[in-house]
Amino acid sequence: MHLNKDITKTPFKTCPVCKAAWDTRHDFISDPDIQLGGYQVNFDNFRLGFFLFNHMTCRNTLGVKAADFLDLHDGPVYEKRLVGTGDCPGYCLHQSELRPCPAKCECAFVRDVLDRLKRWPKSVRSSPSSE
Repeated sequence: MHLNKDITKTPFKTCPVCKAAWDTRHDFISDPDIQLGGYQVNFDNFRLGFFLFNHMTCRNTLGVKAADFLDLHDGPVYEKRLVGTGDCPGYCLHQSELRPCPAKCECAFVRDVLDRLKRWPKSVRSSPSSE
């Protein structure tokens, strides 16, 4: 017996305001209308924080789970949390702070990913074709 299933691919991200959709993460972060805005920290588990992106088309802010970007980190992941110690510059306490952190802290991998996203090349807009 053959079942005909409707297989629909879920986009990586859809804007709840204007309904724009990006099929892949690469499409999303390469879009010139998407700008990195910051990181909303989750001190219990940094992987559960959110990277915040501004969608310039409709002026909405989109949150994407930090876990969706972990593969962009190329380096060690430290186990000790240094937030609130003398070794911590406090970057995670400021949502819009995007600099990499020099501390050997559990959150350092997030800062590395933020830096990579900040420098990610944007696609060149093509002019609409006239048919």
